[in-house]
Amino acid sequence: MLTTDFLDRAVDLYDDVVGVVADDGTEYTYAEFADRVNQLSNALLDWEIGEGDKVALLSPNTHYFLEVLYATNQIGVVNVPMNYRLTPEDYEYILNDCEANTVIADWAYAEKIQKIRDNVDVDHFIGYGADKIDGEWWDYMNLLEGQSTAQPDRPDMSEDDDATINYTSGTTGDPKGVVRTHRTEHWHALVLNQHMEIQDDDTYLWTLPMFHCNGWGHTYAITGTGGTHICQRNFEPGPTFERVRNYDVTFMCGAPTVINHLSQFYEEHEPETTGDRDVRIATAGSAPATATINTVEDDFGWRVIHIYGLTETAPIITTSNSPRRLRTEGRELKIKQGFETLATDLRVVDEDGNDVPRDDETIGEVVVKGNQVMDRYLNKPEATHEAFNDRKPGYFHSGDLATWDENGMISIQDRKKDIIISGGENVSSIEVEDVLYDHPGIQKAAVIPTPSEEWGEMVTALVVKKPGANVSAEDIEGFCRDQMAGYKIPRRIEFVDDLPETATGKVQKYQLRQQYWEGEERLVGQG
Repeated sequence: MLTTDFLDRAVDLYDDVVGVVADDGTEYTYAEFADRVNQLSNALLDWEIGEGDKVALLSPNTHYFLEVLYATNQIGVVNVPMNYRLTPEDYEYILNDCEANTVIADWAYAEKIQKIRDNVDVDHFIGYGADKIDGEWWDYMNLLEGQSTAQPDRPDMSEDDDATINYTSGTTGDPKGVVRTHRTEHWHALVLNQHMEIQDDDTYLWTLPMFHCNGWGHTYAITGTGGTHICQRNFEPGPTFERVRNYDVTFMCGAPTVINHLSQFYEEHEPETTGDRDVRIATAGSAPATATINTVEDDFGWRVIHIYGLTETAPIITTSNSPRRLRTEGRELKIKQGFETLATDLRVVDEDGNDVPRDDETIGEVVVKGNQVMDRYLNKPEATHEAFNDRKPGYFHSGDLATWDENGMISIQDRKKDIIISGGENVSSIEVEDVLYDHPGIQKAAVIPTPSEEWGEMVTALVVKKPGANVSAEDIEGFCRDQMAGYKIPRRIEFVDDLPETATGKVQKYQLRQQYWEGEERLVGQG
């Protein structure tokens, strides 16, 4: 099981098919795309970059992101995609941690690398659009020119060799390098194909950052199946709808935040939302609100697929995309993260590692075992050991708390560190947020614990109003009072201009909590 299998299959069976469409509309058949991949591989080999070396990549959703991924993988080089929203200091940490000897950066983000290049032990700096970058950078396109399009000799790779290192988004502190092998990436792509219903005539629009879990595995799955990648450098609602129509897009992914932006644009402009074919959108990162699902499926005419996972799990380990269950229980089921994916062993366990009852009420931690789970955290053996041995040895511990029902469908309640304990009662911030998102005047919301002398922790809501909305804290409290137990109602409601988010739309609650717990001994109260 090697990641090279996917492009090899695409070239063998779909060499004449347009496999990749660049942001500027340039089309590459899979044969043409493979030629460019081979040219880059040969250029790297000329620099004696080879098996076991690390090449870090800083790029938005581009055709050359895909090229770098396959060019490095086929010569045994470990690909390290980096979040383009990080700070120069973050890149310094990542590059030193993974010991990258080469950086390939897009012109729009290379300045951040330029600021710290004297602090990292990197030999080669390659820029896409190097003429727009200050400093000395090799130009990506010039590097390919003159190189042979012949496939280079590949090393004798094992499926257990490292393929990529993906750094966690840092919602809970310092990032960790998640090491993924050829086997874990290969297996995950097969699981993904099954549950995302990917076919060779799919046209996939890149609304999800490619750097995040290697595009949730779609960099491999779409390619190997023979579908078409539609690249767009950055997500914007208007151009996204336009590409859906122009390219007859059938599939895309995005966190609920992405869907919310699309919904807001739709409310204001009412664009046509499809081409000639049906559209499905997979979402993860946090549970989509009922109102969001209704908008997408009733107004857009798209189908929502809810999945769940982590960087450490590739990510997909559950989905509620079950036609059988949806027929009997309705689309309200889509709010749930769902049941374990094919060939995955997922449990919800108590502190002793025993399964909690499947009563949809008792909360436990989600643990998982499967071939798609990461190999290790880079340079962090203690963190790796803890992740696989905390409550249930041999299982990866997600740190997410959930219930599960009689059908094995899980519902994430919170991160272990995010559960609010107010007056001795556990409050799920996700449950409160789901209610808040149903309020017609709220665009975004995050619920966190803040210090309280009386309750230990106070349920606090940080709210972003919809443009033009006239809503007060009293209105929101009254809205919540009709839909949840009294102890769950936010007692502190603050209006903010925006919320800090990762590139995939996860609200950085760790950062929010730090603001309110500054000076406290810890980030939790004593209730």
